[in-house]
Amino acid sequence: MPFKSHLPEIMNRQSMSYEELQYRSGAAPDTIARARDNRIATCQLRTLGKLADALGVSIHELFDYSSNKNQLQSNVTGKKGT
Repeated sequence: MPFKSHLPEIMNRQSMSYEELQYRSGAAPDTIARARDNRIATCQLRTLGKLADALGVSIHELFDYSSNKNQLQSNVTGKKGT
């Protein structure tokens, strides 16, 4: 999966529980659990916005993205893609 979630780190930094994030964001518990554990395959932008707003961060701060091209280059050359 090309996405890496920063949700656990952000929640820990803010001492925020699943329940509190669910209450503040209105997101379903399963959505939060999947996002936290890098198991989220699709999610509406509106939902990501709610999570980010509840945490006081930007959507961009919630996840990192690495393209398959970079991963492929890393596998072929033994070097990290740029």
